[in-house]
Amino acid sequence: MNLDLALLQHFGDTLNNRRDISDILIRTLLRVRGKGRELLPLRVNRAQADYQRLCARHNIVLKARQMGITTFIAAQFFIRTITQPGTITVQVAHDQEAAEQIFRIVHRFWENLPRELREGTLIRSRASVHEMAFPHLDSEYRVATAGDVNAGRGTTIHNLHCSEVSRWLANGEETLASLRAAVPELGQIVLESTPNGASGVFYEEWQRAAETGYTKHFMPWWFDDAYILDKVEVEPLTDEEEHLCLLAGLTTKQIAWRRVNRAQLRGLAAQEFAEDAVSCFRASSECVFDIEAIDRALAHAGRPIEERGTWLSIWLPPHGDKQYIVGIDPAGGGTEGDYSCAQMIDRTTGMQCAEMSGHFPPQEFATRLIALGLEYNTAMLVVERNNHGHGVLAHLGSQSYPNIYSDGKQQGWLTTAASRPTMIENFAAVLSANPELFRSVALLNECRTFVRHKDGTSGAAQGAHDDRVMAMAIALASRRQVAGKIPPPISLITLTGFNVLSS
Repeated sequence: MNLDLALLQHFGDTLNNRRDISDILIRTLLRVRGKGRELLPLRVNRAQADYQRLCARHNIVLKARQMGITTFIAAQFFIRTITQPGTITVQVAHDQEAAEQIFRIVHRFWENLPRELREGTLIRSRASVHEMAFPHLDSEYRVATAGDVNAGRGTTIHNLHCSEVSRWLANGEETLASLRAAVPELGQIVLESTPNGASGVFYEEWQRAAETGYTKHFMPWWFDDAYILDKVEVEPLTDEEEHLCLLAGLTTKQIAWRRVNRAQLRGLAAQEFAEDAVSCFRASSECVFDIEAIDRALAHAGRPIEERGTWLSIWLPPHGDKQYIVGIDPAGGGTEGDYSCAQMIDRTTGMQCAEMSGHFPPQEFATRLIALGLEYNTAMLVVERNNHGHGVLAHLGSQSYPNIYSDGKQQGWLTTAASRPTMIENFAAVLSANPELFRSVALLNECRTFVRHKDGTSGAAQGAHDDRVMAMAIALASRRQVAGKIPPPISLITLTGFNVLSS
């Protein structure tokens, strides 16, 4: 093969529009080490082909072990680096050993290129365990570790691959922010990991993918054809196994492997060899809520009938003269940290009807609450008055909303060290008894990461949030407290002009 610089550049320009060209170059030029230690051309497996077909500029990949995704992304980015002059590619691993292992794959790509390329267009001016540079192209390929909080500062990264993000250390969020800031608008980003608990930066990124514009890719263990066992009797199948066979088309050989895998790994099997994108995220501590109840609720949950922006979801619109309660957990309103959240429930049944969540300043949050409350027959607003709640209550009062919860002495709901456990226990009991009442996937995912801490308290696991949980706990606790106390209808003559819910 006699590829010169002009031809490589032509391939690089074509890659922007033709993924099949990238596939041809990967299969033709690149070699990998097979499981028998032999050198082989890189032939895409099912997981790699699925990713290649669906990948966008920004991607997040949740996968079972040994899918070959890290190798394939390295291949994609290596081809882009050697065919598009001026390209800087960076792969970031969770630790030094993993970084060196990734770069051995990249060095093997280069070492097995045709000799005329290695000694000509793709000659390297420097190469180490962390970096290789191609002076004729002014391109570089680098690896780094997530422990470097300054990774990406002072440079432009055209291709960024963050590997095993769930295993990044406590400053992973800061490192990721630094790396993202270095990627231009048309750059490529891939966040990839096996699951590692229902908290942390990767878990948050997976949950927020729709909000941040990342394309999700989920790859269960059966995407690898090697996970089979012969000559193992599996009949009769359990109900769960029959469901998997129907859902994913599994064979009896795959079921046999699954049984042995589950017996060996026990509780870790769902994490290490994921079967769905929810149960694979195991809480790192004891979950306060019944996991089986959460799973049952998720079976009833689904897309809302209406979404207004990213901040309001509606499952059940207001109906007739029904009465409603809104549990409200205010936050400070900054763009970082906790969210202000409101949970709308049917006062009679406790059914979740709507959910509001966002980073709102107190006045804006109050105005949106008024509009939502009026839409739902002047629902009772139950505002936690701790901390930021005082500001929200003040703005509600200044706009004369007539149906604000009061404990008889003061407006608002007071959460104390004594009342908080009772509120959470009440929510957990309702969820266990009536999981069909809850429709929000985001709320149920927060329930999954609401854990008991070593000091005896409970709350969100590290890196997770509990704003939706607390808002629902307030709604359900206040419903229980005001049970049977039905107020008279409220006149809406003076309540006009609140239309922010359409924005």
